[in-house]
Amino acid sequence: MEEKHPLQRQQFGPGFHWGVSTAAFQIEGAVDVDGKGPSIWDTFTAKKGTVRNNDHAGMACDFYNRYEDDIALLRQLHIPDFRFSLSWSRILPNGQGNVNQKGIDYYNRVIDHLLECGISPWATLYHWDLPQALQDKGGWTNRDSISWFADYAALCAKHFGDRIPNWMVMNEPSVFTGAGYFLGIHAPGKRGLASYLKSIHHVTMATAAGGRILRSDTDSQIGTTFSFTHIEPHTQRSKDMAACARVDTLLNRTFIEPILGMGYPDADLAVLRKMRRYMQPDDEQQMAFNFDFIGAQCYTREIVRSRWLTPYIGAALVPAAKRSTETTDMGWEVHPPSMYHTLKRLHTYKNINKIIITENGAAFPDDIVNRQVYDGRRRDYLKAHLREVLRAKLEGVNVHGYFVWTLTDNFEWAEGYHPRFGLVHVDFETQQRTIKQSGYWYRDFLSDL
Repeated sequence: MEEKHPLQRQQFGPGFHWGVSTAAFQIEGAVDVDGKGPSIWDTFTAKKGTVRNNDHAGMACDFYNRYEDDIALLRQLHIPDFRFSLSWSRILPNGQGNVNQKGIDYYNRVIDHLLECGISPWATLYHWDLPQALQDKGGWTNRDSISWFADYAALCAKHFGDRIPNWMVMNEPSVFTGAGYFLGIHAPGKRGLASYLKSIHHVTMATAAGGRILRSDTDSQIGTTFSFTHIEPHTQRSKDMAACARVDTLLNRTFIEPILGMGYPDADLAVLRKMRRYMQPDDEQQMAFNFDFIGAQCYTREIVRSRWLTPYIGAALVPAAKRSTETTDMGWEVHPPSMYHTLKRLHTYKNINKIIITENGAAFPDDIVNRQVYDGRRRDYLKAHLREVLRAKLEGVNVHGYFVWTLTDNFEWAEGYHPRFGLVHVDFETQQRTIKQSGYWYRDFLSDL
C-alpha cells in the first residue's frame, strides 16, 4: 500500500547530514597485520565463552583490505557521509611511544579515497578498542589514561586533521564503562564499583581533553557521542517513578552533564557521590567542554520498576519480551517515539549547540530469496524513527543529521555475528556483499532531492 504522506529527504532541509556509522574493530579485521598491536577486544574475544558462538573479529568484514569496495557501496547508495573509527592500537601498538607508520598510511588511504569519491569522512577517536598494553597498566581505571588519550588525540589531529571536517571524541562511554568495568560482559571484562567509578571519571576527563586538543589543532567541527535510552516507569506508583528517575540518571545524565559543565548528577543518584574520592580540585572545570555538536545514539525504550534488591540503583528493567511488544534480534523493544522523546529531552539542555543522530538502526533476520535480501522490518524501523526525528525537528529541536547503524553486517561485540544491523548483507564465509531492501530504500530516499 502506498504511503499517504511519504517521507522525503527534502523535508529535513538543506545542510542536514546523512550517513552511516561503523567502528574499526567491528569491520576491519587484520587484527595482527602491518604492525597493529592487540586491543582489549582482541584479548577478550580470545577467551572462550565471552562472545556468542566464540566468534572473533580476526577478519570481521575485512574492511582493512576491502575498503575501496565498501566505499564504492557508499557511492552506489548515494550516502554522502561516512562515520568510522580509528584503531588506537593500529596507530600506536603499545598505546603510546613508537608510532606504527603502516597504520597511519592505512587511515590516510581510507580518508583520501573517501574524499576522492566525494564522501565526507567523520572520524571517531575511540570506539571501545583500548590498546591491551594500556589495559595492562589499569586501562581507564588509571588516571594516566587521560594523558595517554590526549597524546593519541594530538597524534591523530596531526596526521589526519587537515582532511577530517567532523570529529567525534568518544563513542558511548556509558556502555563501554558499564559493560566493561562494572558488569564484565564486554572488554576488558572487569567487575566492581571502584573500577566502574574510576573509569567513568577518567573517561569524562579524557573526553574533554580530547575535545580541547582537536579544537586547538584542527579547523574541524568537534563532537562526541552518547547513548540515550528513553526510560519510562512500569507503573505510576511512587516507587517505580523514583526507580525510573535513578536509572535515567545513570544511563542518560551521568556522562553528558559534566561535559556540559553541570557536574555529575550525584544529587539524584547517591552512588555517584563516591566519585568524589577520585576527583582532584580542578577536575570539575577540566571535564567541561563546549562541543560543536553532541552525537545522540538512540535505539529503544526501557521500562523500569522498583527493585530494592538491586545494588546502588534499586531498580530493574522489565524485559521487552515480557511485555508482548515487538523486539529486534538484540531483544530491544521497537518503539519509534523513543527517538522523539530523546531529542526533545536533549533540546532542554541550553548549552548543546546542535545534535546529530550518530547511530540508529535495528538487527532483524534477513530473508534471502534468489540472491535478493529482503528486510522490510529494518526498512520500516528506519522510516518510523526518521519520522520521529522529523517531528522533533519541526518542533524546533536543533537536530542536524542522521546516521544509520550500520553499512554492512559486522561483528557485534559480545553478540558476535548473530545480529545483523547492516544495510548490506555480508556472507562471512565468502565476504560477499549484497545490498538489502533497506539499503535500496535508503538510496532512493537520499536520491529524493
